[in-house]
Amino acid sequence: MAKDKDRIKKHVNIVNRKASFEFQFLDKYTAGVMLMGTEIKSIREGKVNMQDGYCVFTRSELWLHNVHISTYTEGTHYNHEPMRARKLLLNKSELRKLERGAEEQGVTIIPTRIFVNDRGFAKVEIALARGKKLYDKRQDIKEKDMKREMQRSGL
Repeated sequence: MAKDKDRIKKHVNIVNRKASFEFQFLDKYTAGVMLMGTEIKSIREGKVNMQDGYCVFTRSELWLHNVHISTYTEGTHYNHEPMRARKLLLNKSELRKLERGAEEQGVTIIPTRIFVNDRGFAKVEIALARGKKLYDKRQDIKEKDMKREMQRSGL
């Protein structure tokens, strides 16, 4: 019984680390997500893969695509489909800003983080992002190496 409770985490913070390397974030928003019952249980277990995730506007609603939330192991025939599209919940003003921003050339909306807030609701942090060029990525790697060397020499 104690093993079952250990796998469900109190504080969930799943980060899309690939996104910060591939994209330059222009603006960030926090959105609610419409989930099924077994999906929130899988999120609390930390079984989410959002590396290839992206957001798309359909009839002025924002939908989250390509985020894999694994099926819940104790789920019966009520279990969810892992790769289904999920609706994101934002204010109308935020939706309009995102829609205007996403119309620009080379700008997309990507999920950067999934977390559970204090009230127990799953939230997705999304970012309006522009893809980085190869030289930008090299510059970021160089800066990280410089920081690491500074910390090593300071110790």
